[in-house]
Amino acid sequence: MDATALLLLALGLALGAVAGFLARSGDARRAAERAVRIAELEATLAAERAGAEEKRALVEDARARLSDAFKALSADALRDSSASFLELARAALGRERAAAEGELARRQEAIGSLLAPVRDALGRLDGELRAIERAREGAYGALTEQLRQVAEAQAQVRGEAANLVKALRAPQARGRWGELQLRRVVELAGMLDRCDFEEQATVEGDEGRLRPDLVVRLPGGRNVVVDAKAPLSAYLEAIEARDDGERRARLADHARQLREHVQQLGRKAYWERLRPAPEFAVLFLPGESFYAAALEADPTLLEASAERQVIVATPTTLIALLKAVAHGWRQAEVAENAEAVAALGRELYKRIADLGGHFARLGRALGGTVEAYNRAVGSLEARVLPAARRFEALSAAPAEAELPELAPLDLVPRDVVAPELADPFAAR
Repeated sequence: MDATALLLLALGLALGAVAGFLARSGDARRAAERAVRIAELEATLAAERAGAEEKRALVEDARARLSDAFKALSADALRDSSASFLELARAALGRERAAAEGELARRQEAIGSLLAPVRDALGRLDGELRAIERAREGAYGALTEQLRQVAEAQAQVRGEAANLVKALRAPQARGRWGELQLRRVVELAGMLDRCDFEEQATVEGDEGRLRPDLVVRLPGGRNVVVDAKAPLSAYLEAIEARDDGERRARLADHARQLREHVQQLGRKAYWERLRPAPEFAVLFLPGESFYAAALEADPTLLEASAERQVIVATPTTLIALLKAVAHGWRQAEVAENAEAVAALGRELYKRIADLGGHFARLGRALGGTVEAYNRAVGSLEARVLPAARRFEALSAAPAEAELPELAPLDLVPRDVVAPELADPFAAR
């Protein structure tokens, strides 16, 4: 509802109120006047309404024109203000951009100066990394070559081990290999150049001739027998076994064969044939694994060997035993040298005593010589020179010759007072 309708509604209500009031008053005249007045008012109202409508139309038209004009002015103002703003913005942006570019250049220069050591360090690091990489490549190549050589060596060792196992199956070859290992152990112990052992010596026994592999000579004429004929066939079969059951069975055979050989060696009683000798013999096994495998299969083998006066020795333990023997020989040599030094000392003492006697006699002889010299000088001064001086008084002495002045000697040889150097012949 617009303003005009509201205005008419208000006027109608007012007229109704007035009419009601006049009717209640009963004054006809006034009613008529009021009716006339109402008519005038209605006419006026209609005129006002028409004017209001016209004004409203004018207002609407003016509003439309004003809106269009405002829109045009707003657009122009916006366009002008936008252009000015853009111009100002461009100028400000240019200034800011120039300042920012200058600041950026300064910052880049400062950052560059700060990053220069880092860049240099990174350059050196890159060079070192390249050098390390080249070294790594070289080391990798060398390692690859070494691994290849190791693989070839392992293959060669496996082949040689297989050949060794095949060769050791022959008893004669196995015995010869044990003897070579035994000689190598003796060399490592430093006993080879002392000539205090014999290989393949022969001794007489109840069973005929017994031939131990090694007889080690101990100080004092004693002997220790070393036997290297240990059975190894069952152990070699265990190495080639295809399963654990067969391997354990062959190792049990190996322990049994070794026990039987210990018993045979104990019955030979080498220590009774090579007297004097310690009451034991040594059974040499050419490898640590031979004895370890036998002990694993038969832990009582050690006690059984000790009961038979047999010491089972591997290269390690035999080297220790031979080192102890070599030490004994050195101690014996030291004792012999000590006796020789004592004899030499006694002889030297006797010779020094004889030399002291000679010096004592020489001192007495020198004393007698000085005494004789002094007597001769006294006789010359008293009896010969006074007569000779008379020739000078008579002017008969040659001018180029003068009589010498002779003085007696006051030196006396020092007596030998040490009892060790006393003349042994003076007391006779």
